[in-house]
Amino acid sequence: MDQHTRAVTLMDNFATRTGVKGSEPPRRYLWTDAFAVCNLLGLQRTLGEPHLLGLALKLVEQVHAVLGRHHPDDPRVGWLSGLDDAEQRQHPTRAGLRIGKELPERTGSEPFDERLEWQSEGQYFHYLTRWMHALEQVARVTGDRRYHRWAVELCETAHQAFVYRDERDGTPRMWWKMNVELDRPQVTSMGHHDPLDGWITALQLQWSPLGDDHARLAPQAADFRSMCVDRGWVTSDPLGIGGLLTDAWRLEQLVPVASEIGPEEVDRLLDDGRQGLEAIVRQGQLAGPANRRLPFRELGLGIGLHAVERILDTRGAATASPGVLRGFLSMADSIQAFWLQPINQQAATWHDHLDINSVMLATSLAPEGYLSPAA
Repeated sequence: MDQHTRAVTLMDNFATRTGVKGSEPPRRYLWTDAFAVCNLLGLQRTLGEPHLLGLALKLVEQVHAVLGRHHPDDPRVGWLSGLDDAEQRQHPTRAGLRIGKELPERTGSEPFDERLEWQSEGQYFHYLTRWMHALEQVARVTGDRRYHRWAVELCETAHQAFVYRDERDGTPRMWWKMNVELDRPQVTSMGHHDPLDGWITALQLQWSPLGDDHARLAPQAADFRSMCVDRGWVTSDPLGIGGLLTDAWRLEQLVPVASEIGPEEVDRLLDDGRQGLEAIVRQGQLAGPANRRLPFRELGLGIGLHAVERILDTRGAATASPGVLRGFLSMADSIQAFWLQPINQQAATWHDHLDINSVMLATSLAPEGYLSPAA
């Protein structure tokens, strides 16, 4: 079975299991669904199977219908935005989208409990940016500018909610997690890569061929970029490294059109990614048994390594900064091979997070939908 066939099987099973097709009620989770939409688009373009595009569009519709409303166990009902149904259909991302956690959000009067917070509703900035990216990919595949407009509106909403000014000097900072109505931070620290993710996503939308939003998103891009100045991105978290390498590829694609960036900024991200990869090897993080490893985090690293392959292809064999990463590229195949083994999929670390694990395995097997520009 080739990699695209495996990826289609994984995505078909995911779609049935979570109610995108079949009789199961919809069960939506924003991070997983963003990758799933991109996977379905990429597989449709590669294999020419129209039903995959239909599933992608239905999944977008479900995400907006489910995660644009309050949690079923929340005493509040209806749309997060408070809009009527007709207006909500026109602006489904104007109030953001909740994560899709099992528990409703912690109220302002409840004490913070780190364990419960991981299971509780709210909005994550880095989930919203993944959804912006998915919507932009839908727009480019279909030529329907509504999806681009929804991504732009979500970018504006996320910036307004998550970015605040430091009382001491007025510099922009970010909250890590907000409540579902975006009027109260749930976790007040700043995500390590959130400013970088915000800047590159805003750039992607500014320079989209489907819109004319450079001036509209300039304040957001400027705030995010100001938080990136003199900031290091080194991490030993596989998922974080994968996201960093993917961001490098997204930035690389923007270099020819965005006058404000150059290849040296891509190279800085790649160098930080290299340091993280060296730490993973040194610590032996990918050497343990399946029940001590987190598949989706490792697969996120594999996706990032596929992004590096694309940078190497773009720049050619003589390139310097991406070239030092060439020796790490085989890690992506090793990660995929490990998690494709049925015995490793019997581990609790696989089946307890089946949806996110299987979708990100599909992304690693067929990354073109997530990584490649559709137009």
